Amino acid sequence: MVVMNASSAVPPEAADASGSGAPHRSGFACFVGRPNAGKSTLTNALVGTKVAITSNRPQTTRHTVRGIVHRPDAQLVLVDTPGLHKPRTLLGERLNDVVRTTWAEVDVIGFCLPADQRIGPGDRFIAGELAQLRRTPKIAVVTKTDLVTPDALAEQLIAVEQLGKELGVEWAEIVPVSAVRDEQVGLLADLLVPLVPEGPPLYPDGDLTDEPEQVMVAELIREAALEGVRDELPHSIAVVVEEMLPREGRPEDRPLLDIHANVYIERPSQKGIVIGPKGQRLKEVGSTSRKHIEALLGTPVYLDLHVKVAKDWQRDPRQLRKLGF
Repeated sequence: MVVMNASSAVPPEAADASGSGAPHRSGFACFVGRPNAGKSTLTNALVGTKVAITSNRPQTTRHTVRGIVHRPDAQLVLVDTPGLHKPRTLLGERLNDVVRTTWAEVDVIGFCLPADQRIGPGDRFIAGELAQLRRTPKIAVVTKTDLVTPDALAEQLIAVEQLGKELGVEWAEIVPVSAVRDEQVGLLADLLVPLVPEGPPLYPDGDLTDEPEQVMVAELIREAALEGVRDELPHSIAVVVEEMLPREGRPEDRPLLDIHANVYIERPSQKGIVIGPKGQRLKEVGSTSRKHIEALLGTPVYLDLHVKVAKDWQRDPRQLRKLGF
């Protein structure tokens, strides 16, 4: 478990400090939507730190990521899910299964619809599935409001309301947010809290995610590797951390963590793209991800990266198991 210091978090014992006497609430909320709808950026904004990787590439998120929001009156456990999409591979089918399993188990669902994109078949498909979950409250979250004019935002809000009426989804709320500008992010949390049950905190104060360290490190490497690649390559990249060990013989005041990780791609022809001329691109991936890893773990890191081919791993059940899917 990664434990990061949430200096702004208020202990649950202070829940009644305002004198309201309101009961403490704690529960699970998940963000769903088609790929690249802003779910991970929103999760990070609500938690107040980076717990989910982000990229302008669709289908960046490949597993559920839990971010924990501590408030005086509540603890929200946010589950960021992969984008629901029409699968073309076994990996895609498994990612969709992850989404459906998650939203069947949470207390409230946030359906993310980007303000800068017209509602399309993918949104309608997801809304139709949500309509079948009658007992779970749903908030429509119009994301990326910083990318549109007020008039365009108003049109999108009306379209989202109409989408619910057409497909039988009863929105508990419709809220526009900009995670990038931190606009109405706090309001979204205020709207989520009353929809989770009363109860004590589920995680200790200060914990901001329950992701294993090795998983988060692998994701930070993959995020760096996604930058600047083209075509189908983003979907072909997977990262596995093989080993994380403190360097022996180092003084206590100068620790060093050795991390050995493999970057997997599907075809030999992709290897040169990831490594780059004279290894330059892989060096950049290592340098960028190392900075984020050191910030996450709070210790200097030696990062050893190797690129390997796992032939057609997105379609191979054995390879998918090996890579953690």
